[in-house]
Amino acid sequence: MTVVTPEIVRQVALLARLRLEGQALAQLAAQLDEILQYIQQLQAVKTDSVEPTSHVLPLSNVLRKDEPGACLSQETVLALAPATQRPFVTVPKVLET
Repeated sequence: MTVVTPEIVRQVALLARLRLEGQALAQLAAQLDEILQYIQQLQAVKTDSVEPTSHVLPLSNVLRKDEPGACLSQETVLALAPATQRPFVTVPKVLET
């Protein structure tokens, strides 16, 4: 049973200001029809006994604790920077005035 016809696709394309003609129109109608038929198959699956879930796998927070660690010294950072103006690191301008 065809749910999406080329005429329906033509009307939607017109509303969306898309120019679809000939083979592209027929191909898109067939693809959309396949998608809707697949959705109808999914709707036929009994899910009454399935509990709602936001994810299929159990998730836990995988982030580490936020604890202070060793830092680089100011001299090390300045030595690694491509450009400096002591005691600062020089960076390219990113905002216009």
